[in-house]
Amino acid sequence: MKITVCIGSSCHLKGSRQVVEQLQYQINQHNLKESVELGGTFCMGKCQQGVCVTVDDKFFSVTPETVSEFFKTEILEKLT
Repeated sequence: MKITVCIGSSCHLKGSRQVVEQLQYQINQHNLKESVELGGTFCMGKCQQGVCVTVDDKFFSVTPETVSEFFKTEILEKLT
């Protein structure tokens, strides 16, 4: 599974760094380093909807406040 987080200026201002850090933490906590590839990219072209995240090319809008629920429903449930 490939997760890509936008780290462009608009998403950065909306908390992309915190989203990346929380995703890294969750991936480590659940021992998913072998099954999940986490990467960053610059602008995905949906700046108004940021923080922009894709999971295997499916688009999501995530915030630092919603990243835990996002991880649970979009990552954990699909890998277990």
